[in-house]
Amino acid sequence: MTPIADPIGSAILDFLSTKNQNAILVESDQTEDEEIPVPYLFRNKEELPEKEVFALSKAHGRILDVGAGSGAHSLILQSAQQNVVALDVSEKCCEAMKLQGITQIVCADFFTFQDTEKFDTILLLMNGFGIAGTLDNLEPLLQQCKSLLKPGGIIIGESADILYLFEEEDGSCSIDLNGNYYGEMNYRMSYQNEVGNWFPWLYISADLLIDIADKAGFQMSEIKHGTEDDFIIFLQLKQ
Repeated sequence: MTPIADPIGSAILDFLSTKNQNAILVESDQTEDEEIPVPYLFRNKEELPEKEVFALSKAHGRILDVGAGSGAHSLILQSAQQNVVALDVSEKCCEAMKLQGITQIVCADFFTFQDTEKFDTILLLMNGFGIAGTLDNLEPLLQQCKSLLKPGGIIIGESADILYLFEEEDGSCSIDLNGNYYGEMNYRMSYQNEVGNWFPWLYISADLLIDIADKAGFQMSEIKHGTEDDFIIFLQLKQ
């Protein structure tokens, strides 16, 4: 059986052992290729943007860090004596987090994950709402969060409105109103000779996210905008 390609996990483990400066190549079906420098995934608190530091400062109680990756956010929280559980579907990422001393790690698909104890805070940082993949799958994502949260629990998540990518010189936007939501993208990542599969990723505007969250039983308690069209949003479970 051929192992499932995991370029991000491989890059993270490689960096821990070699401190190499190789980058992860990100291909998209709608934008030019980009690179993610692997050290970027290991940023400490002083290297994070202000909005991420703010988000971490608001996490409380029992915290679930979804898509923890290298464990950067979980490490910051754990070092502050917070009760954080780091979750990632990548076995290599989970191995890397263990090597760095993160004590509570779950290797699982978030959409099927269940626990005997509920959480006070769910973190979906680094454009974490993107794991929904499509607009239609956003409400199921929120319902899964709802099943894992204590009464009054909160999602602290990040996304961006990418409408600007479709702007013309005259200020109009060239989007197909009869097509898929403009924030639905497809990506593929590779690291050295390891090439992953294409996967869907969602970027969503704050207004639409708030509307869908309301239907799923959440209310927006706070929002903090970044330097561009990105934002951190706080969605509290209605009581």
